Amino acid sequence: MTIKSIPLEIRNGFKTRIISKNNFPLLNFNKNVLQFQVRSFHSTSLKNQEEFDKNNKNSINQEAGEIYKEISKIWENQSLDVKQKSDAINELFEKHKIGTLDDPVIVQLSKLILEDQDVNMDTRFLNIQKLHSSILLYHTKRKYEQKEELNNQTSSSEIKDEKKNDKEIKFTVLEIRPDLAILYLLSFALLLYVITSTSSPQTEITWQEFRTSLLDKGFVEKLVVANKSTVYVILNENGKQNALNNNVEYYFTIGSIDKFEHNMLKAQEENGVQEEFRVPIIYTTQGSLLKGLFAFLPTILMLYGLYWITKKAAKSANGIGGGIFGAGKSKAKKFNLEKDVKVKFEDVAGCDEAKEEIMEFVKFLKNPKKYEKLGAKIPRGAILSGPPGTGKTLLAKATAGEAGVPFYSVSGSEFVEMFVGVGASRVRDLFKTAREDAPSIVFIDEIDAIGKSRSKNSMTGGNDERENTLNQLLVEMDGFSTSDHVVVLAGTNRPDVLDSALLRPGRFDRKVLIDNPELEGRKRIFEVHLKKIKISPEEDLEDLKGRLATLTPGFSGADIANCCNESALIAARLDEEYVKLKHFEMAIERVIAGLEKKTRVLSPEEKRIVAYHEAGHAICGWYLKNADPLLKVSIVPRGSAALGYAQYLPPDIYLYSVERLMDRMTMTLAGRVSEELHFESVTSGGHDDFEKVTAIAQKMVIECGMSPKIGFINFNQDRGNDMTKPYSDQTAELIDEEIHRIVQECYVRCKQLLSEKSEELGLVAELLLEKEVITREDMIRLLGKRPFPSQSDAFDKYLAGKEEKSNGDLALGFNKFEDEKK
Repeated sequence: MTIKSIPLEIRNGFKTRIISKNNFPLLNFNKNVLQFQVRSFHSTSLKNQEEFDKNNKNSINQEAGEIYKEISKIWENQSLDVKQKSDAINELFEKHKIGTLDDPVIVQLSKLILEDQDVNMDTRFLNIQKLHSSILLYHTKRKYEQKEELNNQTSSSEIKDEKKNDKEIKFTVLEIRPDLAILYLLSFALLLYVITSTSSPQTEITWQEFRTSLLDKGFVEKLVVANKSTVYVILNENGKQNALNNNVEYYFTIGSIDKFEHNMLKAQEENGVQEEFRVPIIYTTQGSLLKGLFAFLPTILMLYGLYWITKKAAKSANGIGGGIFGAGKSKAKKFNLEKDVKVKFEDVAGCDEAKEEIMEFVKFLKNPKKYEKLGAKIPRGAILSGPPGTGKTLLAKATAGEAGVPFYSVSGSEFVEMFVGVGASRVRDLFKTAREDAPSIVFIDEIDAIGKSRSKNSMTGGNDERENTLNQLLVEMDGFSTSDHVVVLAGTNRPDVLDSALLRPGRFDRKVLIDNPELEGRKRIFEVHLKKIKISPEEDLEDLKGRLATLTPGFSGADIANCCNESALIAARLDEEYVKLKHFEMAIERVIAGLEKKTRVLSPEEKRIVAYHEAGHAICGWYLKNADPLLKVSIVPRGSAALGYAQYLPPDIYLYSVERLMDRMTMTLAGRVSEELHFESVTSGGHDDFEKVTAIAQKMVIECGMSPKIGFINFNQDRGNDMTKPYSDQTAELIDEEIHRIVQECYVRCKQLLSEKSEELGLVAELLLEKEVITREDMIRLLGKRPFPSQSDAFDKYLAGKEEKSNGDLALGFNKFEDEKK
């Protein structure tokens, strides 16, 4: 190994980095070099490069500085000769798990490291990537040299045997694809047709042309009758020189051999040709390869079409064993450690209790002996229920990402198929596969598709495929032994319709309810989603999470994710560099009330009616003790039907008193009452308000026992059906009277309050007509502070006293947004 054989990059002072983790040659290095390679790749990753840019005291630079200082000490030691210095540096490389080098390379490398102009002389730090790249290049070159030496020692016979083996291996892995075979066959037939059609031009003539132009003139040498139907004319030398249109090959068709021979004999006798000089006739049978291929072509195309349709049907069927012959196979998708499931438990927030329950299942499966030695049995399954968007499927995805055991995911509708018995067969196949991979987890999403309660009086008759599937599921869940360690998770939005046999202990031992998150849960969900959004540095992240959580009561996890995404879209639409609080507030309004309808232009009269309608809601909400705190009132049309809306912030409460419900209904009726007091006639704008009021009054009477006449009876209509009611006609009349009484009392209260506050209502309505959107701060300036304390600590902490600044920014944002849309 000489100095000249050192890679050029080393001799040029490491100016170019050649080896990267994308183009590094696949060679087998020794253990030290492999470790060194991993360290090099780790140091050049994008993440570490960002850390390197941010922190000059990165561990990579620290290590480089140590190497540089130790090499300097060794090289400046005058008591050591070159050989000793090389050995010392090699020991240094082994200490840092770097591959060793030859002595000449060590000498040259040390000189170049000490003379490197890119080194910061103040800190004596050296970029370790240059050292890594150079040593990797050295070992790469050595490996190539060793391989060449080995090849030189190999005999030619061995090389031939090796090549032969390579060919045999390639032949054994050859895959025959019918679609390509058909394509090649058609191409060959087309090529053959072109060759045969252009090789020699042939001209078809009639019998009369043959006799007058060829036979009578003596140009014919012989005739060849092919297949008793076609006569090919072979010309002599005179005929070829005097051929018609310079063609030398002619043919004509005949009807029968006897008539053809009679015509030939008669023509030659008329020409006086003696018998020994007559034109010879040769009979032959010819087979055309091209015609044979085209004869089989329809059959070949039909077989290929059948193959293509079968293959297409198999691909269109999801999961394992698609197509007709695999209809009974399970379509469950398998996830394990080898599959990249990006969702983890840390991505699930706002449902801590449910997450703990599911994580406990994972612990059961990872270490079952810990529980079995105490006599505990692993729970068979759990039902995840709750409103849509609360994170049931997301929790299952996180389980698949962190379970560490095989995870099978399938939808309840995938058990249903057009063939009878397929559902039960797929259930058997699913649990058979899960038992083979035990411990494992099976997740059935939307299990109500197959798990609905079985009807006692089925009017359909015959075989019920869904019930057969459910029966098989019941057997499989309670049929395998406790040592199988298969846990079944299921998600549904309708736990009330599931069969009772499915929910009993031993099948689904645990019922996990995932409800809409509370204030703290919403804060944690916002924390998860805000990590992915570029927030303005001016925003206090903790305060922002609390404020947004307070502004979104009743939001599910999916609503919050949608809100965060909408805020980023709005910021991008406004060409903002960061996402700010005003963008989140605009996004929340869009999720609650819908998109602004700038094209829906109201007439001045309609606008005035809407303003007084919304002002009535605002006044009642301001002066009623149990009403929800008002945040904003708007008369800007939004969504499909809303011409205006008032935004309130209801607290997270679970018990509703009669007074609270009455105040809520009174506030809901205020829009219609305001129209009655200030206009000659009323409009249809309050139809949605009446629907809400009727629903509240109905629940008070028939479910909550808040009617003295009905008493403490629950007439829950879910127990009946559309054909029958769980009460008599006399009781139905009494229920209607009580509902009407409650609504009428709220109407009288509302009319009395708005009559007393008529002047305040007018002020609010006129300000709405002027500004279109008014906030809580505007209401305080007009009416003074609300006479009742807030019932929400979060409202006081995050919103009270902060509206003025945020709403000013929001107004600017709305104006800019409106200008751009115009």
